[in-house]
Amino acid sequence: MITELQTERLLLKKMEVSDSSSLFKIWSDPEVTMFMNINHFTDEKQAIQMIEVLEDLYQDNKAIRYSIFHLESKQIIGSCGYNSLDFENSKAEIGYEISKEYWGKGFASEAVRKLLDYAFNTLYFNRIEAKIEPENKKSIKLVKKMNFHYEGTLRKSEKSRDTFIDLDMYSRLITD
Repeated sequence: MITELQTERLLLKKMEVSDSSSLFKIWSDPEVTMFMNINHFTDEKQAIQMIEVLEDLYQDNKAIRYSIFHLESKQIIGSCGYNSLDFENSKAEIGYEISKEYWGKGFASEAVRKLLDYAFNTLYFNRIEAKIEPENKKSIKLVKKMNFHYEGTLRKSEKSRDTFIDLDMYSRLITD
């Protein structure tokens, strides 16, 4: 897996423990984490632990998460990546979040576009999935704009904050 991807305005760089302070600021915002399967963080140690878990998944070739650096400011403005990689079936699940101060400026779209490009044109994956809580209207709007197709609702599919939640399944195929 390539550890750096670049767009016009962003550098997607494999997440490292040294990113924990910046990511903690993002993951401690309840509005940012509202639709993530975590509670907002209250201690930077939680960010370090999350990054370490993600590193283990990366080492096992099961996932990769990138810190999103804004090229102009050199600041980390979010994260994105492949929450699961399935090389046998040529598919991946993507996820992303952006710091609130950068919402509405096209950064999430730009990062997702790059993830799709890499998955389809370098990894030659057939399918990219996004599982989104039905109330997360901004994320649904983003994936629809990226030509993802709604496939249905996975009822009470995952546990989030000690409650089973529904997730809407969206996918995009290499042929879309």
